[in-house]
Amino acid sequence: MSKPSVYVETSVIGYLTARQQSDAIVVGHQLATKKWWRTARDHFELVVSQIVVDECADGDQTAAAERLQTISDLNRVSVTSEVQRVIDALLGEGAVPKTEPEDAAHIALAAAHGVEYLVTWNFRHIANPSMRRKIEEVIGKAGYRPPVICSPEELLED
Repeated sequence: MSKPSVYVETSVIGYLTARQQSDAIVVGHQLATKKWWRTARDHFELVVSQIVVDECADGDQTAAAERLQTISDLNRVSVTSEVQRVIDALLGEGAVPKTEPEDAAHIALAAAHGVEYLVTWNFRHIANPSMRRKIEEVIGKAGYRPPVICSPEELLED
């Protein structure tokens, strides 16, 4: 039996590799991410995209190198014409703001490649409960099953 697949969005890698912060909510996200990551590969097939790689490469060179090393052995899903069609639909139908094409791309990549989960800490445009219904509707109209969008904490296996 194969493992369920998880698209790991950039914010998860950021929380995983960042220096410990002082904000209690951020610390909680960091701890949950690290706990999930320790066993994630045992339970899930983890995938990223070139967009995640590019976002991880931004910023401080030392931090970027750590982020890139963290995802270096993960399988990648790629942007295809089908993925682009879903991105365009998500942006065009207002499921994701036009100002956030990368967020639409993360969702579209997971959906078009049949990835079961999209794990993220981006509650603004990806894991936003008020936008989720519209995201799922647009993906369904495009002919795909939407991934379950959740945080690492929600995927923790006890």
